[in-house]
Amino acid sequence: MKILKYMLIFIPISFIANFMNATGSIMFLLSCLSIIPLAGLMGERTEEISFYAGPKIGGFLNGTFGNATELIISFFALKNGLFDVVKSSIAGAVIGNVLLVVGFSMLAGGLKYKTQKFNEKVSEVTSSMLLFAVIGLCVPAIFTHTVNPILLNTRYEGLSIFVAVVMIIIYILSLIFSFSTHKDIYTNAQQESGESSPKWTLKKSIFILIIATILIAIESEFLVDSIEDITSALGWSEFFVGIILIPIIGNAAEHSTAIVMARKDKMDVALEIALGSSLQIILFVAPILIFISLFFKPMSIVFNEFELVALIASVLIANRVSQDGECNWLEGVQLLAVYLIIAASFFII
Repeated sequence: MKILKYMLIFIPISFIANFMNATGSIMFLLSCLSIIPLAGLMGERTEEISFYAGPKIGGFLNGTFGNATELIISFFALKNGLFDVVKSSIAGAVIGNVLLVVGFSMLAGGLKYKTQKFNEKVSEVTSSMLLFAVIGLCVPAIFTHTVNPILLNTRYEGLSIFVAVVMIIIYILSLIFSFSTHKDIYTNAQQESGESSPKWTLKKSIFILIIATILIAIESEFLVDSIEDITSALGWSEFFVGIILIPIIGNAAEHSTAIVMARKDKMDVALEIALGSSLQIILFVAPILIFISLFFKPMSIVFNEFELVALIASVLIANRVSQDGECNWLEGVQLLAVYLIIAASFFII
């Protein structure tokens, strides 16, 4: 999108502001405005590379880099010991994709088309995997409420690592399922994805991808360093920043792509972007963050009760939406209403 190119101007502005020791609130705003276009640029270059790499490797690249921005932000949050922000951002990414992105996509497409159809087999597979993944996140939380707290000090770290390993294995198997053994199910959705040939050379795409990744890492550090200042200045909770703001910032470009696809009556692509991104967050990003945390201070996979309820409700809605293979604008409004209620609840914490 053209507007993202104009937003690149905020990158040098954020560097100047950091050099001049600007306040945390200003740095938070500037880093947010810088990360959004960089995330979009990163996504575009990954798509370009996938043209040269082929559909199988391209699918793996999209799965790996699709949520790279949020992974980088979470890395610096882990480094700063902001575990609540990291865990709430994982939950927020799933909730945002399922409710906010799918809701906006259905509303945007429904205002142009009375009813939109999509491949229910693809959506059913993805939403079923999401349900499994959320169950994997719920078990450790239930575990903490049912055993003697003394045992948690000696055994819980091992449980978190075990769950992370299982999820990584399932993620790899899901890639094999999607791009090898059952790739025929996904053929139509992949054919709808738009461009038929790359715009840039492979070397140029890789170079831009590397530069964008480096800049996102720097801006992410600016963002994380300013979280405590912005929460103090505006009275926001770390839960609200993690579950609402960071997922929107990190995936803004990806979200806009899903909505554009829906407006083009390509709901298969829109749903796969939203639900597929949620699946990657739980099965790939969350386990990687667990492993990374071992180098600092081990992070547990324990979400608070409200985060779990919101996650489970979102995934159940995803399963419900994928059942009939069609949608309309009213379903989009309903999803957005649920998201607004959840966001308002975290805002007042």
